[in-house]
Amino acid sequence: MSDERQKHWDGVYKTKLPTEVSWYRPRLDTSLALIAEADPKATGSVIDIGGGESTLVDDLLARGYAEVAVADISATALAVTRERLGERAAKVQWHCGDVTQLPLPEAQYDIWHDRAVFHFLTDAASRVAYVRQVVRSVRPGGHVIIGAFGPNGPTQCSGLDVVRYDANALHRELGPGFELLRQLEEEHTTPMGRSQHFVWCSCRLGASRER
Repeated sequence: MSDERQKHWDGVYKTKLPTEVSWYRPRLDTSLALIAEADPKATGSVIDIGGGESTLVDDLLARGYAEVAVADISATALAVTRERLGERAAKVQWHCGDVTQLPLPEAQYDIWHDRAVFHFLTDAASRVAYVRQVVRSVRPGGHVIIGAFGPNGPTQCSGLDVVRYDANALHRELGPGFELLRQLEEEHTTPMGRSQHFVWCSCRLGASRER
């Protein structure tokens, strides 16, 4: 399944410019605001899940984050971002692969950020594996920020089925070990002019790292 997903997403990024994909925004203001709320002094370690060709990594480096990682299933997307960053790419840890299977370091991250990956996990086993990765990779007390399609969002994206959530349902997927700190809704306008309804949850991981 991971090979099929990788082939699919490499195909998307090989055939579309960064500004042509539906999730493109020139600046991820909601993500940046939630990250800043979780870490006002910009001293923590951050991983951007499904970072792809996103400009979030550029802004995190510009804000002084010294420990930034980007993970994506598409090597094509990561190559685009690395080229865009130039010499700054050496300051970033890069992880290519399916997030549910990546060998991420243990208890490494203070902030786990995911904009529009979780809703592609349509089977329960993948969602459980995802949450286990979060619990393993995020330090106790760390923050988990996830944005997914809301109840009024699309039912498919890039030809793939998705799962839509309200904030409470998204929080329930993470489980009782995650304290919900904040929830909000966002209307994202795609480059094609369509509106997509997103739901965000900002949580804190408890001291117990079992799932």
